[in-house]
Amino acid sequence: MRRDHALEILKQHITDELVVAVYQSCFDWLAINPRDLNYVGVGAMGQASSHGLGLALANPDRSVIVFDGDGSLLMNLGSLVTIGQAAPKNLHHFVFVNGVYEVNGSHPIPGKDKVDFAAIARGAGYRNAVTFNDLDAFRRDLGAFLTEPGPMLAAMHIAPGDPYPRDYDFIHSREAHNRFRTALMRS
Repeated sequence: MRRDHALEILKQHITDELVVAVYQSCFDWLAINPRDLNYVGVGAMGQASSHGLGLALANPDRSVIVFDGDGSLLMNLGSLVTIGQAAPKNLHHFVFVNGVYEVNGSHPIPGKDKVDFAAIARGAGYRNAVTFNDLDAFRRDLGAFLTEPGPMLAAMHIAPGDPYPRDYDFIHSREAHNRFRTALMRS
């Protein structure tokens, strides 16, 4: 399944949730669903899960959705144990698995044909973790997945899809951070 197609389906379920997106999923998400409650943390490889956890703990009455990459998550696997221990019911973690460090030249990740992120998450204490390989199954099961209390993880086996602009200036800008902060305080 293509990442952009999966994000289009996710967009239909996003209202006032906080969305933490990094790297290519961030660029795709910003093009597909630009909104002030998108937290952009590009530049901190591996930190999506930690930033998502912090937002979930600080905002227990809000849903927090994390869009992570497989290469990015490998940089911070220990965060899964911390999330499992903290057990935030409002955290849903999507890992887009394509076997490469996509924004860094598409170099293969270690263990790309062996790593099972859903199994690692369950072993780290996530309430549940599932794997999606098929867009129709994802469309059918996403609503139920999002209504389950977290922490939940979905390992999304994806192909890149259409290229979206990589607007590094925006994601590193004070404007992007101020928009999120203002929207968070307002709601």
